[in-house]
Amino acid sequence: MPIAARHSSSAGNGDRRRGPALPPDELVGADFLRSQWKTAFGAAEAALDASGRDLPEPERRARARRLQEERDATAALLRALAHDQDASARFLHRFMSSGQARKQLGLPPEVIAFVFRLDGVLVASAAVHAAAWKETFDELISNRIERTGGRFAHFDRQTDYYAHIHGKPRLDGVRAFLASRGIRLPEGSPDDPPGAETVHGLANRKQESLVRRLDESGVRVFDGSRHYLELAHDAGIRSAVVSASAHTYMILARAGLADYVDEVVDANTIAAQGLREKPEPDWLLAACRELEVTPDHAVVFETDPAGCAAGRAAGFDVVVAADRTGDPDACRAAGADLVIAGIADLLDRDLAASL
Repeated sequence: MPIAARHSSSAGNGDRRRGPALPPDELVGADFLRSQWKTAFGAAEAALDASGRDLPEPERRARARRLQEERDATAALLRALAHDQDASARFLHRFMSSGQARKQLGLPPEVIAFVFRLDGVLVASAAVHAAAWKETFDELISNRIERTGGRFAHFDRQTDYYAHIHGKPRLDGVRAFLASRGIRLPEGSPDDPPGAETVHGLANRKQESLVRRLDESGVRVFDGSRHYLELAHDAGIRSAVVSASAHTYMILARAGLADYVDEVVDANTIAAQGLREKPEPDWLLAACRELEVTPDHAVVFETDPAGCAAGRAAGFDVVVAADRTGDPDACRAAGADLVIAGIADLLDRDLAASL
């Protein structure tokens, strides 16, 4: 069951049986219509499959052929609509059966699941996280300078975020940054007010800032992410997402990806199970357990050499790196079978043939 169905309050979907609300004064977009037609074609295909022996085989094949012709004609009309509305039709792929969708993905035959790193593969959430951390730590540093007269460098979104924060659970990130400035604070407790000068207080302040920023501006989704996940869903490939963020469900919902993700390994899972960070394979193995699949029947999508090493150590059938480091050779050396610029690159290529 997609995570949106199990976390509908965070996704803000309301009564899911009614489908997405349509603004009364806006043009109906090609992507909205495609989602509605996709549901209709899925119901028709299910009814045809359920007909079983009730239809003679020649009749069943003839109806399947007519259904596919209607899929193709509808897809052509939607592409024309996207052109008329001056919208991108790049990812308006054809309405496909599960077999056709799997063929489009070009997967090795043994693959039945995907595991995605959230930030850097599906969404660009690092920027909003870094901004929330800067707001949190700069308040602390400014107050400390004013109170003590000492010299403390403010938080740098590039150097400090990637050196001390990125990929770590929130409390570990607070401890690492404080240590880099020679600041020691009490641990406090989870119910400390946001901004209290404790490890938990700063973590809660960052959480408050992040939620506000997500509500104000959402999160940027990389080209092709939604459509690749949707294609995987059409193909019957189950998907899991891993992230150190405690707000993974919220980010997926804001990004419009929640409907296509089946399982999540986030900060809560990491803390509850005592999972080690990459390059250890713990997070990825936990995702496979949630999906009830062994790594040798799954593809993992990572972003850096440490993640690729984790995927190789876990024993994944295929390790794909969406390289954000500018050093694809380092990802290959760490165990990536394939290095791409972004997930959209996979929409027009045969994954199995690329390995």
